[in-house]
Amino acid sequence: MRRWLLIGFLGVLGLLLAGGYLAWRVLYRPNVVAFVEGDAYLYIRTGSGYGAVRDSLRRQGLLRAPGAFNWLARWRGYPAHVRPGRYRLGPGLGNLALVQLLESGQQDTVAFELAPFHYLENLPRQVSRQIEADSFKLSLLLNNNAGLRARYGLDTCTVRTLFIPGPYRLLWNTSAAAFLDTMAARHRRFWSPVRRARADSLGLTPVQVGVLASIVQRETAQLTDKPLIAAVYLNRLRLGQPLQADPTLLWPLHGLGTRKRVLNVDKKVDSPYNTYRHKGLPPGPITTPRASSLDAVLRPAHNDNLFFCARPDGSGFSDFAVTYAQHKRNARRYQHHLDSLGVKR
Repeated sequence: MRRWLLIGFLGVLGLLLAGGYLAWRVLYRPNVVAFVEGDAYLYIRTGSGYGAVRDSLRRQGLLRAPGAFNWLARWRGYPAHVRPGRYRLGPGLGNLALVQLLESGQQDTVAFELAPFHYLENLPRQVSRQIEADSFKLSLLLNNNAGLRARYGLDTCTVRTLFIPGPYRLLWNTSAAAFLDTMAARHRRFWSPVRRARADSLGLTPVQVGVLASIVQRETAQLTDKPLIAAVYLNRLRLGQPLQADPTLLWPLHGLGTRKRVLNVDKKVDSPYNTYRHKGLPPGPITTPRASSLDAVLRPAHNDNLFFCARPDGSGFSDFAVTYAQHKRNARRYQHHLDSLGVKR
């Protein structure tokens, strides 16, 4: 009798051990493949069903045993609770931990880099290359004057002042509308009471600071020259003189970033952005200014300079002048430099 009890006990123990081992294999055994380059990422698009998730895991070869994951996911009811996003799958992740991760929606953020852009149509393409936001929907929002005024107090000319280039952390599945709201939140944080007070002291609104900063940014990439160039334009505004900013001539010609030289014929362009013909600031920015350009306008140099011209040494710095006679000499040297390089446009 004892012998049969022992055999029965051992049999049950064996079944328990086998069941436990099987449960361990399904639930906890590392199933995510370890890649040499590090963690893998699973992208689940908004509106995707479980079939798309399963196919993506298989297509990318992310799992050692896709069948075990599929069984557990269905057993837990995950197919009815698929959540979009970008999920980081660390090597050695088991099926249970993976399903729990996907169920929770605890996705990894994306290092998003907003680069300066000159024209509004450039933004949707830049955004859709980095996050899921639909480029067509974003374009519609950016060109909706009524919507922009109601939500941000801006229009299609000034909305580019909403964006401050630089690094961001965003959820990959950020929508077009949520993207604009995120940019607006960053804009509000930038415009602290101190910065608003500085703008007021210059007689400028934040939008006007953004417009002027965009011109400063197109004039130079040198941080030390930005406050000096900002001072020139602020001096001109104060005296009621036209800005005569060359980059504003190229903007309506879609020549920013492609033209190296401004010709006299360009000064005749019929556009409100032509600051040779029209006094004051143009109706909107000609690019999206970085924080350094905005701060250069808010903290300009203090001098009487009314002119500047790029140095002929190719350094990216400028020569400044108080009088037109001084400026003509500086400009002549730079023109000779361009001629020596064979630069026509």
